Amino acid sequence: MHHPELAAPTMQPQLVALDTTFIPAPAAAQQWTVSVASAKYHWYDLLAGFPQIPDIRDPIGRYLRRMQFDLEAAAAKRLLYFVVTRPRVRFDTSRPVQWGFFSLKLTLPLLVGMAELREHLTFELKVPFAATMKKPTVTLTENFLTLNWGGLVEVLTIHDVLQHYDTAIKIPNKVLYVGQTWDPAARLAKGRLPEVQRLHHQNSEHHDTLILVQQMTVEAYSELGDPALWPAHQSDAGADELAADRSEAISAALMHYFEGPTPRRNHEEKCLRNARLREIQASQQIDEIRIDIELKDVGNYAYLVSDHAASAARHMLCCAIVEGDAQVTRCELPVTSGKPGKLGRRAMA
Repeated sequence: MHHPELAAPTMQPQLVALDTTFIPAPAAAQQWTVSVASAKYHWYDLLAGFPQIPDIRDPIGRYLRRMQFDLEAAAAKRLLYFVVTRPRVRFDTSRPVQWGFFSLKLTLPLLVGMAELREHLTFELKVPFAATMKKPTVTLTENFLTLNWGGLVEVLTIHDVLQHYDTAIKIPNKVLYVGQTWDPAARLAKGRLPEVQRLHHQNSEHHDTLILVQQMTVEAYSELGDPALWPAHQSDAGADELAADRSEAISAALMHYFEGPTPRRNHEEKCLRNARLREIQASQQIDEIRIDIELKDVGNYAYLVSDHAASAARHMLCCAIVEGDAQVTRCELPVTSGKPGKLGRRAMA
């Protein structure tokens, strides 16, 4: 007797959901074009030496705290920074300031170099929107210029004045070191990063030390499209991994260019960087990196120079990653945007 309920069950095809949380990036050669999206200088000497927390009730204290906030925020992002130096310069508080007749042309006394040679600089002030006075009250300290406009108090360092006002002092900034900002401990903002402190101590007698923080924009092309749009890079972890790879490769190229083919780094750091570049080359398949260092909105501080790079307002270089090393040459032609319509733009954060 046939019992249908006892019949062998019919085998139905089973649909299995695939885990797509991580898909390896396809192998496709990439070309990168890198440019500076934003750049900002910070006077590191004001932070060096384990400084106390500034008093925010004082205008200069608020200035210092804002600078610390900026560097602390940079430590949470994958940005690049240069340690640069300039000849030492200070305001001369023993001499008076001078005003032009019927104008806001201000002349400030300076002391330049360790010999403290007497100089001066003259520039034209602009009345800010919130001012309630036509001419501000001027206060000088060795490092700071304070302008009290009544309804507004402006605080400027000597380097702010030299950078943003039209003065006769034109000196390029010398790049000593290339680094990456990402650091959960934010040691750069606290003046406690050993390699930067070392450079500060070596140069503080005759030079001022500044930090140039830069956000880079990467245009990446491959036959499979923008790598930032690949499935492997859509999660937060994947996007951060891509940003870390790009930051490491770009900093290695800039290090080679500004610091020379044999940067002064310890053996362990060199070995780790070599291993990281090998991993990045294997995963990203980088064919060429073109880097355009042109600083905008930094006024008179746009020119960069080093012991290995001539002074210029624009530095263009080409880089290839070979056996874990960044091989760099200077590009004479302007950096182009690659193949129109196929480039992806992604700012490193």
